[in-house]
Amino acid sequence: MADMTHTEAGAGTGRRVSAARERLLGTAGRLFYAEGIHTVGVDRLVAESKVTNATFYRHFRSKDDLAVAYIGSVDQAIRTQLDTLTTGDVPADGILRGIGASLVEQIRSPGYRGCAFLNAAAEFPDPAHPVHRAVVQHRDWFLRTITNLFAEITTTQADHAGRHFVMLRDGAMSAGYLGDPALAGETLLRGIDGLLRIHTTRTPSSPPAPVTDIDCSPPST
Repeated sequence: MADMTHTEAGAGTGRRVSAARERLLGTAGRLFYAEGIHTVGVDRLVAESKVTNATFYRHFRSKDDLAVAYIGSVDQAIRTQLDTLTTGDVPADGILRGIGASLVEQIRSPGYRGCAFLNAAAEFPDPAHPVHRAVVQHRDWFLRTITNLFAEITTTQADHAGRHFVMLRDGAMSAGYLGDPALAGETLLRGIDGLLRIHTTRTPSSPPAPVTDIDCSPPST
């Protein structure tokens, strides 16, 4: 069973991925997000993934290596969905509102434990550590994506609006875990609406409906 392989879904490269590796990555995603990366040991990952120690180390040099892959899987899931939207005909304000609506849904969901990226960065504060670097790379991409969306709305304040949006997102995800999720979500949506009202160059009679099916949470197992 551990040696079965299949073509990686959505990769577009034909690269074949071990089923055991996918089980390890899925187990890591569930446990790392729920309990923290440092808390979960290799023995537990091996046991819950139903693989051997040899199989683990054949696919990952260390638990840190697996943690980097976990961050990468969350990053790639978000990139894939947002890249699809930003290359289509969906208006920028609709995408931004949709991202906000998705975050609110995530904040209110059972088992919510904050932002996977911020949590990982807190566990790996050394900027040179591969996990920390993976988090920063995701955040750099996310900020660029949001800023590019605002550039379709405002020609002079896109950088400011993009940074403001990301700070709203960070604050809401932290407040939603530590405080009242409903209030955190409401504040986030009000903040996004305010940014769009301030920076938009057009005045629609009513806000466009948010885009649905944007999932900014860690991949489920």
